[in-house]
Formats: sequence, C-alpha cells, structure tokens
Amino acid sequence: MAKTKRSGNYKDYLLKSLEDPGEAAAYINAALEEEDDPAALLLALRHVIESRNISNLAQNAGLNRVTLYRILSKEGNPRFESLATLLDAMGLKLKVEQKAA
Repeated sequence: MAKTKRSGNYKDYLLKSLEDPGEAAAYINAALEEEDDPAALLLALRHVIESRNISNLAQNAGLNRVTLYRILSKEGNPRFESLATLLDAMGLKLKVEQKAA
C-alpha cells in the first residue's frame, strides 16, 4: 500500500497564520465570542503567543517567560493590566462593541 503525502499539521498551519496581526486579532475576537467558555480566550492568546518569539514578546511586555506561561495556563487568571500589556506588545488592543439586537 503506497503512503499518501500527509498535509501539514493543523497546529503548525494555525500558528503560521497567526503570525499575521489581522489573523491574530480575528482569532482572539472569535474566542471572545465564546461566552460559555472563558478559557477559549486564554487558549487563543496562548496560540497567538506561540506564533511569536516568546522571549522577545515577554521582554516587550515587561514580563518574564515563566510569568507569561503561568498567566496563560489553563489555570491562569491574568489581570487586566497584564492582558492589556501583553496585547500591546503584540500590536493588538481590546475593543468593546454593542451586542447585536
């Protein structure tokens, strides 16, 4: 039986696409739409961070890598200040919009 060529790993594809700031913003916004799953935001942020140089990102955010991993872990609960600083270091920001009626 001949082996078929495997397409790339989905996570690799995802991380590559999240290098684009517009894609990263859309991905995080989609996670924010998951009102029943607050952990979705942390997972999205972890994926966006994994798509970048973590050491440089932590340095730009004024955080150490260990702290960055801890606040974005499954048990993490980042403070708003840390989240805003982290998003700023990635060239992103939070925005509030009115819900559709």
